[in-house]
Amino acid sequence: MPEVLSAHITQTPGICGGKACIAGHRIRVADIVVWHEMRGYSADEVVDMFPGITLADVYAALAYYHDHRREIQAELRREMRRANALRPRFPSRLQEKMRA
Repeated sequence: MPEVLSAHITQTPGICGGKACIAGHRIRVADIVVWHEMRGYSADEVVDMFPGITLADVYAALAYYHDHRREIQAELRREMRRANALRPRFPSRLQEKMRA
């Protein structure tokens, strides 16, 4: 069964920072997790948002996530910390307009 996952999920140094991705795409497993698990999009809706990937790719990404939950959650936490650290340097133009 591991061959099924490896047909859909790759980790290559230099591509997406070596993070787990959909094979042949720069769509990370973490991206699929955010759209499906955190934003509530169905697997079909995720496929519609990312032309070129299949339902099998989405389900393989979710299977990878469930097998490597700590790794993906740590990746998402690092990204959130990085975004929060950069937020003061790059204020929202929309929020600035709304305050004016």
